[in-house]
Amino acid sequence: MYSRVITGAVRGIDSVLATVEVDASKGMPGIEMVGQLDNAVREAKERVRVALKNAFVNIPPMRITVSISPAEMRKEGAAYDLPIAVGILVSIGLIPKEGIRDTLILGELGLDGAVHAVRGVLPIVQKAKQEHVKRCILPVSNVQEGAVIDAVEIIGVENLSETIAYLREVEECKAQKIAPAERTLLQCFGGTDASVDFAEINGQETVKRAVEVAAAGFHHVLMLGPPGSGKTMLAKRIPTILPDLSMDECLEVSTIYSVAGKLGSSGALITERPFLSPHHTISEQALAGGGRIPRPGVISLAHRGVLFMDELPEFRHNAVEILRQPLEDKQIHIARTYGSFVYPADFMLVAAMNPCPCGYFPDRSRCNCSEAEIKKYLSKISGPVLDRIDVVTEAPRVDIHQLTAAEGLNEHSAVVKARVMEARARQQRRYQGTGYKFNAELRAGDIRTFCKLDTEGQAMMEEIFTIMNLSARAYHKIIKVARTIADLEGKEDIQTEHISEAVCYRKNDRKYWG
Repeated sequence: MYSRVITGAVRGIDSVLATVEVDASKGMPGIEMVGQLDNAVREAKERVRVALKNAFVNIPPMRITVSISPAEMRKEGAAYDLPIAVGILVSIGLIPKEGIRDTLILGELGLDGAVHAVRGVLPIVQKAKQEHVKRCILPVSNVQEGAVIDAVEIIGVENLSETIAYLREVEECKAQKIAPAERTLLQCFGGTDASVDFAEINGQETVKRAVEVAAAGFHHVLMLGPPGSGKTMLAKRIPTILPDLSMDECLEVSTIYSVAGKLGSSGALITERPFLSPHHTISEQALAGGGRIPRPGVISLAHRGVLFMDELPEFRHNAVEILRQPLEDKQIHIARTYGSFVYPADFMLVAAMNPCPCGYFPDRSRCNCSEAEIKKYLSKISGPVLDRIDVVTEAPRVDIHQLTAAEGLNEHSAVVKARVMEARARQQRRYQGTGYKFNAELRAGDIRTFCKLDTEGQAMMEEIFTIMNLSARAYHKIIKVARTIADLEGKEDIQTEHISEAVCYRKNDRKYWG
């Protein structure tokens, strides 16, 4: 007897619906599996056999053939265990075919028959909805993740016996039939972390302003300063002033975490902008994503959020150079034997560094680094990477008067965030229907449309372009930062004072890198 069970698989960041086909017939007893399977999938036949035995299901001696399609796609992981077990039971007549109609099944089986969580449930259920699948049977641990998607009935099961009873719809089970999981935003959205606040930072008003501008337009920012000047403290508070994630952005970010297997059972959605701070010893593969079958790396996990790289020159040169493509294209491409994968990488880079190996240049009373040592240290950040950073600001040493005079007078994150949100609302209205969300995303061809300069502003930019010997990218970045400053000031037109402030954020890289 033949059976066909719908299941799902993840390929890169995308998901596809797969089909487990099972045929049971007379012949030499055994289970044969085909369809470009890796070792984890091939071993499923032993897990399924033992799980069925421990669920007190007797399989008659038959020749069972299992095929997982599409055949050209490499299958990996243990998520096919439960659909294979159900397919076998349908093919030998222990579960009616009507029970699996328009039903997607996903889950890993333990030897005792327990159904364990799997990764990639969110994008798979999204795909199931698109393909008009009515019901999804998932591990209990993945239920809240799947329930985020509406118009699909989500059924959570703890073990194989419960799955069989549900699909059979036997008389004794009808009274306690498993109830579909409810989709409620209270289960999806968490609270805001109030443990950090901008009000805790004394002094550094110039850096605070630069960070506010960067947050309003989602611009990349680099902070230079001696040790202890508050660079890390400022960076950790940037998420508290960023605009809230929209529902679509929540789904984007949560999909990446689901594919990476990092979406915990306690929550169904990532509702706050991610903040990732990798150590400088991180490998290129961990940063970009990789593995035999690639999974998202730190860069992709920071999508729609902040990637904080402290002590930037201490990162490996190749790791820093990996940033070139995602900073420009908002994507990262990974090629492996099993195919090419594209992961989203639209993040806000926040980098911090010392101006020299000891950290105290240009204070020669404390800095003993030679000119050659300083030049070598700064050269670890290449020109192409530096050119892709919108805002470069200095964080000077804070004196005792700044530390004590400002106590209780600093603006709280909520106040700064309100201004950022107003600027974000102006951008939202301006870019409605264009696909843009922030000023930093503007492509060169659209800058003339959305960042118009008057005659005086254009003449000023032409003079700056010549004097500072700017690249075309740097020229456009100054205009985009000026557009953000104008949004913060509530101005529809970019004025010369906005350009002047934007230019200041490009002078610091010239000061140190010359």
